[in-house]
Amino acid sequence: MTLSRRTIAIPESRELDVFAGLLERRGAKVIRCPLVAILDAPDPQPVLDWVRYFNAGQVDDLILLTGEGLRRILSCIEEHAPELREDFVTALARVRKFTRGPKPARALRDLGLKSDVAAEPATTEGVVGVLKREHLSGRSVTVQRYGVEPNVAIESYLKSAGARVSTVAPYVYADAAADSAVLDLLNKMAANEVDIIAFTSSVQVERLFSVAPLELVKSALERTEVAAVGPVVASALEKRGIKVRFMPQDSYFMKPLTTAIEQALTPGT
Repeated sequence: MTLSRRTIAIPESRELDVFAGLLERRGAKVIRCPLVAILDAPDPQPVLDWVRYFNAGQVDDLILLTGEGLRRILSCIEEHAPELREDFVTALARVRKFTRGPKPARALRDLGLKSDVAAEPATTEGVVGVLKREHLSGRSVTVQRYGVEPNVAIESYLKSAGARVSTVAPYVYADAAADSAVLDLLNKMAANEVDIIAFTSSVQVERLFSVAPLELVKSALERTEVAAVGPVVASALEKRGIKVRFMPQDSYFMKPLTTAIEQALTPGT
């Protein structure tokens, strides 16, 4: 098996068993330590108010930063106001859709739709880059947030370009594993008991750095090889001085990440 005798820590939450299974079938020993949970917005009303605004034709451009965001909007509609769904999909087809990375594009495809403008690279900087090529003055633009915090770079640029900016926050982040479990993982990493840690979101990186003293986190990551599912996560790590060894080249999902790890560790490939 290509990953036998390798111990790999995975901080994934939503698809934890899927990712663990991909690695275990290749012989890896997996340490599960979900760092962040994704929950529906605690109050659905602001999301539904935005959906009604959107359905009324008040939005020209929609910036989808995550696939999870679109899916949570749809689940909020289906749970609380299913009568809004048909008009929402119709309005979604009409507006110009900007996407960051393959996951929101895939969520659109599930509805029979497609991205109109894909950011390249699939980062905040990439989104701002494609926006700079567009005439935005006077246009109504909604930014789908990940979590509740504003994306300052994107939202500030839109305002400076003369756009009317609205936002929708269909989900929130919460801690998953207890701090004690995260500290235990970090100590194992610092003691060279973990070969690889594979990050699948930048929020996982933020949680890891928030739990323990900086010296312990740095020591743990210096003694453990680091994998990132895509450039957004890699950027979050590199900004903290952490070198990323494994990352897929052009498809930023768990299976390509598993393949990237496999290929890098297989002699002769």
